[in-house]
Amino acid sequence: MISFTGLAYVLMQAVMSGAEAYSGAYAEDTAKQFEDIFLFIPPRRIAEAGWAIAAAAFITVFLLTGTLTSLRGFLAGCLFGTVTGILALKAPRWLLNLLRSRRRRRFNLQLVDTLVSMSNALKAGFSITQAFESVVRDGENPIAQEFYVFLQQTRVGVSFDDALQNLDARVGSKDLTLVVRAIETARKTGGNLTEIFEKISATIRERMRIENRIRTLTAQGKLQGIVVGAMPIFIGAALMIVDPEMMMPFLHSNVGLAVIVVVMLLILCGALVIRKIIKIDV
Repeated sequence: MISFTGLAYVLMQAVMSGAEAYSGAYAEDTAKQFEDIFLFIPPRRIAEAGWAIAAAAFITVFLLTGTLTSLRGFLAGCLFGTVTGILALKAPRWLLNLLRSRRRRRFNLQLVDTLVSMSNALKAGFSITQAFESVVRDGENPIAQEFYVFLQQTRVGVSFDDALQNLDARVGSKDLTLVVRAIETARKTGGNLTEIFEKISATIRERMRIENRIRTLTAQGKLQGIVVGAMPIFIGAALMIVDPEMMMPFLHSNVGLAVIVVVMLLILCGALVIRKIIKIDV
């Protein structure tokens, strides 16, 4: 017993040390990506939020699938709770991806009018740098923030082309990539940026119109996928509330746990198939 306790303690220390190192690196990377969208969150807070969400997910799943009265139920609860907790540990990254997607969508919407404004500024005799400054001065976030960082980089010694590439990599927008390449080509070949901006603006506007049309046509398929995928979960939760005496033996049996795993895999496969059908690139 003493040897087993010592071994368990050593293993626990190793797991905690590895988890702390992973959490630190994960939090640092996530915090840097949050800074890219101008959300300055300390890495320690991100790590604490991830561990809190993981602990809550583990306890919830353990109470639903495990029990303290039998070894098999305890191990099953620990297994499912650990898997769920590991997945929940990625919650800050999922939130980051959601916020970046929304910010990118807002950026693309603002980019259409911004290109028209920059084209008018160039017609009035402004340089390309002054056109960017007018957007920073009169524009709205997030495009004003991103252009401000671009201008600051050019002022501290970064070349214009490198600052454009940094802007493109930071935003991650296909429409902005088109604009950046057009600016680089026009600077090298002496093209007319005013006409280029107007044509790109019209192209982006037409693409958005088609994307909105596709989004409208595929909304029913998305809703059907969400309803069908969530129905088994809601039915199981309702049965747990209405008749827990019937559901508890099901959750604590090998056959019941196997059925739950199969159902979750089928729901995942169905969601992936529906996503593949309704996801259309324009």
